[in-house]
Amino acid sequence: MAVIVVSGTGTEIGKTIVTAAVAAVATAQGRSVAVLKPAQTGLEPGERGDADEVVRLSGAVTSTELGRFPEPLAPATAARRARSAPVGPQEVAEAATKLAAEHDLVLVEGAGGLLVRFDDDGGTLADAARLLGAPVLVVTPAGLGTLNATALTAEALRARGIEQLGVVVGSWPVSPDLAARCNLADLPEAAAAPLLGAVPEGAGTLDPAEFRARAGEWLAPPLGGDWDAAVFAGRFAPGERA
Repeated sequence: MAVIVVSGTGTEIGKTIVTAAVAAVATAQGRSVAVLKPAQTGLEPGERGDADEVVRLSGAVTSTELGRFPEPLAPATAARRARSAPVGPQEVAEAATKLAAEHDLVLVEGAGGLLVRFDDDGGTLADAARLLGAPVLVVTPAGLGTLNATALTAEALRARGIEQLGVVVGSWPVSPDLAARCNLADLPEAAAAPLLGAVPEGAGTLDPAEFRARAGEWLAPPLGGDWDAAVFAGRFAPGERA
């Protein structure tokens, strides 16, 4: 896969750290990796963005940001309020295609969820993935409420004929509650796609060298790691209610 689109069921759920983990594993395998952030919101010029954080943690060599808007809003709204040109799906697809010609792997990290608007024409990350013919990796929270959001995202992908690569839990709690533990078994069913990893809570605060050394422990073989969904789920499986 030359291009993987990383989306999620919402914002602040670990997309950037999951993207960094995938990039770290690929880089450790000797693959050249580029990270593309179509629209960065909530930051001023000169501040470190999500793509910069992926490079810092993973050691990936290339990062590209197509648009930056200072207010923490959906990209279309943030661009409009900044009186700036938005970033549309066609622009995203063209940039990813160019990067793919020069790199073994391109990771396109979205903003918010799959159907957040990029422009006033209603263009979304899903449209960019469809133009690219690229699979989508869905990042989701661990706890209560994640099953519905994951199922809706998966349904939206299927309706558009876009391949869902799988699901990764973006921040696995140090002390998972009952819902999180049950969700390890229920998420693949909700998504109709495999569970491909669980990144531990706080992984983004690790020293980059440690992050890179451990990233393969958090991701399943389709993403280059050795994480085993059945073993992980079994470790946290809740007992039957008395």
